[in-house]
Amino acid sequence: MDDSYPILVAMDCYKAGLHFEGAIVRLNMPMVRSIYVELCVVLFILNFCSDAVDKLFKDEATEEKGERARMASFIGAMAIADLVKTTLGPKGMDKILQSTGRGHSVTVTNDGATILKSLHIDNPAAKVLVDISKVQDDEVGDGTTSVVVLAGELLREAEKLVNAKIHPMTIISGYRMAAECARNALLEKVVDNKLDAEKFKVDLMKIAMTTLSSKILSQDKEHFAKLAVDAVMRLKGSTNLEAIQIIKKPGGSLKDSFLDEGFILDKKIGVGQPKRIENAKILVANTAMDTDKVKIYGARVRVDSMAKVAEIEVAEKEKMREKVQKIINHGINCFVNRQLIYNFPEELFADAGVLAIEHADFDGIERLALVTGGEIASTFDNPESVKLGHCKLIEEIMIGEDRLIHFSGVELGQACTIVLRGASPHMLDEAERSLHDALCVLSQTVNDSRVLLGDNAGLDSAELVAQLRAEHHKEGSTAGIDVITGSVGDMAELGISEAFKVKQAVLLSATEAAEMILRVDEIITCAPRRREDRM
Repeated sequence: MDDSYPILVAMDCYKAGLHFEGAIVRLNMPMVRSIYVELCVVLFILNFCSDAVDKLFKDEATEEKGERARMASFIGAMAIADLVKTTLGPKGMDKILQSTGRGHSVTVTNDGATILKSLHIDNPAAKVLVDISKVQDDEVGDGTTSVVVLAGELLREAEKLVNAKIHPMTIISGYRMAAECARNALLEKVVDNKLDAEKFKVDLMKIAMTTLSSKILSQDKEHFAKLAVDAVMRLKGSTNLEAIQIIKKPGGSLKDSFLDEGFILDKKIGVGQPKRIENAKILVANTAMDTDKVKIYGARVRVDSMAKVAEIEVAEKEKMREKVQKIINHGINCFVNRQLIYNFPEELFADAGVLAIEHADFDGIERLALVTGGEIASTFDNPESVKLGHCKLIEEIMIGEDRLIHFSGVELGQACTIVLRGASPHMLDEAERSLHDALCVLSQTVNDSRVLLGDNAGLDSAELVAQLRAEHHKEGSTAGIDVITGSVGDMAELGISEAFKVKQAVLLSATEAAEMILRVDEIITCAPRRREDRM
């Protein structure tokens, strides 16, 4: 064969990622031999590296690459978005969540964060959307469903672009530009009435009603919006919602719910205790007040006669008497304890004219200490180091058929209690979640007072979107989608307003989540840990 004879070099090196099928080159024989040897070496190295990478993972580990990994991410994220999409807006539907644990507790809700927190998800991309929903709930309290739905729709459109062979980084670049453009559009439309107290309160009322319009409280949204606005305005710019207590009492209707100044403790005043105390000095404590338990685990006491038992009981009572006297020496007239107070110390407190409240839940004493200006104590040897709480009046009140203890004129003036009434515990739980969302949004709006007109949606209609785009091209347009009538309406006339901070958080969080998922080109699922056999 002539060294200069044209040779058809057919190389199919698919495993190496090389695609030189049917390449025609004019080579001489020494060059062919050299290329052949080099090619064999390259294939050997690539195969060796591939085997080495496979051996990095344990037998039960799985790996997905390229398009398959990206599609798995898209499908998981879009499935989560479709799950909560039906809960969006004033016509959104509720979900029933039933636990698999003891009692099979049932939760009825349309709150996106509550639904997603209850799910056990394996898809990593879906978990990203669950996480942004939690962050949205923690940061601004509302928009938890919107942020997931928007991220899901961004990924749905990205899937079409990827299938059209557009590189993910190009899509991400476009999304960033679009997010910045959308944010600028929001900034152009904001209204800030913080300097006008009356207008600002009207804005807060509109925001509260818009937030509640998609909740179980939508039928009485004006009543609950007023409760929420009044409670938040008492905070005077603070975002500490611990000062606002929510108590749920079954019975009556949702309209019977009310706002009360001060603090209400869901406990009863004991027998023989004073029912009313003025200018109260309160000691909030977490200490053992029982006398019939030996506090050493596994301890045994052996005696040779019943007289010895009587002596032990007398010693225990004397020890408890000393402890009670130390507490009384703080100059208090109200003692609130996290733990039980047994009959003997309760009698001693009653004889001294001190109101003793036992078994207040931990959240209760934490909040009580906050609003009365006291601190939780556990030792009582140094009265000067204990900070007492104060309030003007402690009295017993009735809500429905239940008796509760009311602390009014507390040191933290902005403290208040919202008492929710309703037909069932499930309804009260959902009402509390709805009201909490409204309180969160309002407290954030007091800090960042910029307000936008809503575009409250939940409908999927190309015709509506086309009409809305046409309206938005008009100068000074305030058009949006009126979900109740299913048509385009004037949001200013309808009074549908939303906090700028919520809208901005939804926009930016959804875009960042979509970018993160778009970057994925490989999913590695680690092998489960195995418990080692111990001989």
